[in-house]
Amino acid sequence: MRTRIENVRKLFGPLDIDGLLVAEGTNMAYLSGFTGGTGDGLVLIGRDQVAVITDDRYEDMYRQSLADAGIELLITRNYWGVAMAAAKRFKISKLGFEASLPFRDFDYLDENFEGVDIVPIPDLIEALREVKEPDEVAKIRHSTQVAVEAFNTLIGQLQVGMTEREVANRLDQLMKEGGADKVSFDTIVAAGSRGALPHGTYTDNAIEDGDLVTIDFGYYVDGYTSDITRTLSFGQPDPNLERVYQVVLAAQEAAIAAVKPGVLAADVDKAARDVIEAAELGAYFNHATGHSIGLSIHEGPVLSKFASNEDVLKENMIVTIEPGVYLKDQGGVRIEDDILVTKDGHENLTAAIPTTLIKVGK
Repeated sequence: MRTRIENVRKLFGPLDIDGLLVAEGTNMAYLSGFTGGTGDGLVLIGRDQVAVITDDRYEDMYRQSLADAGIELLITRNYWGVAMAAAKRFKISKLGFEASLPFRDFDYLDENFEGVDIVPIPDLIEALREVKEPDEVAKIRHSTQVAVEAFNTLIGQLQVGMTEREVANRLDQLMKEGGADKVSFDTIVAAGSRGALPHGTYTDNAIEDGDLVTIDFGYYVDGYTSDITRTLSFGQPDPNLERVYQVVLAAQEAAIAAVKPGVLAADVDKAARDVIEAAELGAYFNHATGHSIGLSIHEGPVLSKFASNEDVLKENMIVTIEPGVYLKDQGGVRIEDDILVTKDGHENLTAAIPTTLIKVGK
């Protein structure tokens, strides 16, 4: 935690601030270990002091651990008032705050922080979170291993006639049995024509023979998430959709091959998009090729054709590669893996789940 806080302080000079107030829950957890969440506290960083401001629900849990980290714990129900007093005690004259702060809270700061200038700072902590520390890489590796083992077990239990809900519930059960804490999002199971919905969650529809079924899932283990998608065939698929599958697979392989330090996020997207467009399916690929994962399911950088030249892959980033093609009223294909950017290239953390088209019941 101290290293992360020092990394923030190094940016005080370039940002022309001498303090930072953090209210977003995931950012608070990243900087201090406080996991109460958004609305349950604040973190105040000065040049020499740090405080977590929260209420007595969390006092016993954090009193000793935060003291060991050199972080002051301030217990109150008046978060903002105590933050003001602490900012003055820390001799902060120009205080940065997260640009994502709700207007109501900004208005309170603006009206009540007398003697302290307040300045919006966009995505400062989020940018620091993009490159993972070794312990974070280890936790994400573990998270992906739990997900891989559960999904590979699920494959052997699938059969035509199961409902989308049954598949999702069974995967959720296997994940929790394997050590997952909670889902990162509602598990997506989209069969047949519903596969054309990129975020189709699941229904009580029965899976029919010949359906392609997209299963997109992510689970938190030790506070860090995985994010994986596979599209399976229940029986023999339509030949056109099987062709689409091979195009998407080739696009994913091209994008993964492009991953290494120094590569533009937009160029990884282009590697996938070029393959899909060459197959005359570009109009049916309607999202970015990927994004980073970590404490949140969606982190930067985003691997998009709209990414800026500042969005460059760096060693120890972990990104998803997930091209897809979605044909209305027919079905869709998405294939997603979690890729660690290494010193010389990349490592596929979820490669143990096959990407060749799995045909359930065949």
